[in-house]
Amino acid sequence: MRVAARDDQLPEPRSGALEALLDRVSRGDQKAFERLYAAVAGSVVGLARRVLRDPAQSEEVAQEVMIEVWRCAARFDARQGSAMAWIMTMTHRRAVDRVRSAQASADRDHRAGLREHTPAFDEVSEQVERRLEREQVRRCLAQLTDLQHESVTLAYYRGFTYQETADLLGVALGTAKTRLRDGLIRLRDCMGVGA
Repeated sequence: MRVAARDDQLPEPRSGALEALLDRVSRGDQKAFERLYAAVAGSVVGLARRVLRDPAQSEEVAQEVMIEVWRCAARFDARQGSAMAWIMTMTHRRAVDRVRSAQASADRDHRAGLREHTPAFDEVSEQVERRLEREQVRRCLAQLTDLQHESVTLAYYRGFTYQETADLLGVALGTAKTRLRDGLIRLRDCMGVGA
């Protein structure tokens, strides 16, 4: 199953159509899955590409998401949101997991390379200071609410604009800005940085 991004994406189906297709998919209806796939694949690839910024990885994530939709369609609960929101949330989580995994791998490689290098004393001192600062930032980030943490991470560590952050979180632009502002204020206070 190959997912391809298309500029000629189909318009979003009428209200309830995706939910009805998901219900049929949950009962193993392959034709319903084909229709669901055609309706959402372009949006899934698009969101994955905005998070990953890599076409090949975006297609892989989209493929994983569509397989998960096939396997887990019965878990969809329309009382908690639309089918499209459910699928896009799944996509966002998979894409973010992929970014975190790539970052963890790069960090491991970097640490392995550092072990082979014997730094001068001043370099050690600077590394200790940077490590302490990073630990303080991590500790302060952990004190944010989940929504503030995700907003700050997307906007300031992943480089998304306010609008892209709002879109990825599925909230209004003003809400995203408020979460960011509140998160940054809490970070500033935690870090002991002057106003």
